[in-house]
Amino acid sequence: MPDPTTTTPRPTEPVAFPQDRTCPYHPPTGYDPLRTDRPLSRVTLYDGRPVWLVTGHALARDLLADPRLSSDRTRDGFPATTPRFAAVRNRRTALLGVDDPEHRTQRRMMVPSFTLKRAAALRPRIQGIVDELLDAMIAQGPPAELVGAFALPVPSMVICELLGVPYADHEFFEEQSRRLLRGPDVADTLDARERLEGYLGDLIDRKQKEPGEGVLDDLVRQRMAEGEVDRAEAVALAIILLVAGHETTANMISLGTYTLLQHPERLAELRADPALLPAAVEELMRLLSIADGLLRMATEDIEAAGTTIRAGDGVIFSTSVINRDQDVYAEPDALDFHRPARHHVSFGFGIHQCLGQNLARAELEIALGALLRRLPGLALAAPPQEIPFKPGDTIQGMLELPVTW
Repeated sequence: MPDPTTTTPRPTEPVAFPQDRTCPYHPPTGYDPLRTDRPLSRVTLYDGRPVWLVTGHALARDLLADPRLSSDRTRDGFPATTPRFAAVRNRRTALLGVDDPEHRTQRRMMVPSFTLKRAAALRPRIQGIVDELLDAMIAQGPPAELVGAFALPVPSMVICELLGVPYADHEFFEEQSRRLLRGPDVADTLDARERLEGYLGDLIDRKQKEPGEGVLDDLVRQRMAEGEVDRAEAVALAIILLVAGHETTANMISLGTYTLLQHPERLAELRADPALLPAAVEELMRLLSIADGLLRMATEDIEAAGTTIRAGDGVIFSTSVINRDQDVYAEPDALDFHRPARHHVSFGFGIHQCLGQNLARAELEIALGALLRRLPGLALAAPPQEIPFKPGDTIQGMLELPVTW
């Protein structure tokens, strides 16, 4: 793989954002000038629009907690990193795409379902799902395609059970999620959004007549019945919980596995001392930074890093660069399970910090731990350079991961 520390000459034009990675677990080499010029840079988006890119760790935490930066995607001038995002920017987006007080109300309703205690209570069921999938892989024998056989089904099954979404429909909503996040064109993205809205709207209608057990059932039974949430907001909440609940963790499992297999010394260390697993998960989340590009827009002028972010300016947080800040992390491009990595910004920071982080940590610890324990001979079944990974304009991860054992 290319050496991520190799620098390139400072460009005369602003760096384009986003860019594709050359190595799936390192930032694009085109971001090298941004790593040198922390903590704030100007970059250009696909449509030529200049925006601010936050690349320093301390500044990122300050600005992510600053109420003068809005997450409301329906605001005129809110930045879009792709034509797909621009196409759905005005569609209702819960939690991630709203500001207080609406955000506070939505988050307060959802927090009880995603606490550390709730994630701990789910661990036995997550372990059961993981073991069932590994049983099937082992029974079939090597080789296997790990994304389809394991990395995607684990979080998909977990989030379905938690929300009360029929797993029998997983092929449908996984396909629509894929099209929504990385469809080939705007029409595909819009169609996927409409299909997801239709599917989840029908599901909520059925739950109103006959509620079951799950987060969405509780939402219908309590919040909708009392008039706190209307149908459109319930659908928006369902979309973000379902899509984010399986896409991010699936990509972390696949890319995390690939990364460990590319770092045999760290893999051997983890096998020898499974107690390192929680620290390994934190370090992988820091290093991989799969959700690279948190979006905001300034509602007032903000003085930052010796310059002024003007009201109306787009502001993007490059988690892949922020999490490699050499002022915070010694040898930031190395995979080191012994560093204090918990203060990474892969889950964001401030009021919009990821609601599902406790569940994600539990899933990753259980999935990676069982994979390494039960398949001691796990190895790539194809040359690393031939294994396809995702482009830079979506959540990072492996498109396929052929393995043997």
